[in-house]
Amino acid sequence: QVQLVESGGGSVQAGGSLRLSCSASGYLYRSDCMGWFRQVPGKEREGVAAIYIGGRTRYAGSVPGRTTYADSVKGRFTISQDNAKNTLFLQMNGLKPEDAAMYYCAAWSSEGTSLEAGLLDGRYRYLEVWGQGTLVTVSS
Repeated sequence: QVQLVESGGGSVQAGGSLRLSCSASGYLYRSDCMGWFRQVPGKEREGVAAIYIGGRTRYAGSVPGRTTYADSVKGRFTISQDNAKNTLFLQMNGLKPEDAAMYYCAAWSSEGTSLEAGLLDGRYRYLEVWGQGTLVTVSS
């Protein structure tokens, strides 16, 4: 069974940068999307960024490499992938105190929905795997 392991979290000052990594061990059989989510204790999980991963599994509308972002991070965060290394990245620049959270990566199927629906509305056909998270703290 595939596992996702996040790394790269840490403590930075406001305005600083971090690069998160998510390494996948094994093959994703049903997922065409991967993305980053974050959660603060006592608040709902929030979708941050997602990408169509361009693997063997594709559905209608699945465009490899296409990305989407939450409005709160557009222009500051960039999601990317290294297929050869089965790794997903999240480059976070211009960090703000409100970006502090536990960050998780996940892989899911967009069949019948869309990249945006899965990331922003939690609407996906199948959630294949969820990582354990990496903590990001931002001091003002």
